[in-house]
Amino acid sequence: MEMTPYILKEFKAFTTHTKIAEVKLLFNETTYSHFPIVEGGFLLGLISEIDIRGIFDDEKELGDFQYLFQLFCVEENNNLLEILKIFAANESNLIPAINDKKAYLGYCDLIDILHVYNNTPFLKNEGTVLAIEKNVTDYSFREICQIVESNNGDVLGIFISETNPTSIKIIIKFYALDVNEIIQSFRRYNYKVLSKHKEDFYLEDLKERSSYLQKYLNI
Repeated sequence: MEMTPYILKEFKAFTTHTKIAEVKLLFNETTYSHFPIVEGGFLLGLISEIDIRGIFDDEKELGDFQYLFQLFCVEENNNLLEILKIFAANESNLIPAINDKKAYLGYCDLIDILHVYNNTPFLKNEGTVLAIEKNVTDYSFREICQIVESNNGDVLGIFISETNPTSIKIIIKFYALDVNEIIQSFRRYNYKVLSKHKEDFYLEDLKERSSYLQKYLNI
């Protein structure tokens, strides 16, 4: 993803000489949780709305509170997943962007980045989302793709949702006309299917057998 179109400069970055009153005003006018502080064209850090609300002397400058500065940013060559990870790790809806010389370029808004992610085939295209689990030493992405594609399906995306020393949980999104056949193929390859699907005839069969057994026991 090219970062440049998503770097904003609508609001000018703070400096160490910015008055606390001015900082509070920007947070009142926007929904940002943090905002960058820049000196000499380089990022010093960010101040959070929560921390600024705890300062009561509005005539003081940001430079008097450098112990409150937080430092996180994205580089212009970062990919989408790296950017989302930084947003999540810092619980922020704004991230400053810098170039390879560490100079401040502007900032990225979480909403803009989520819109980009929402337009990826994984989320935008129609398909079936399947959650599976297997022994952590027995799975492979190659095998997963082969199972889907050998049943005339198209893989739209795969990611690992959870892992532990013994097992791994994987989310797959795919498009196929025969969803049931793909689900049963995963079971034949010893994958546990965690998600429920109306196309899963195996579960319907189990329900029918259970119902039949219950009727038999009640005779």
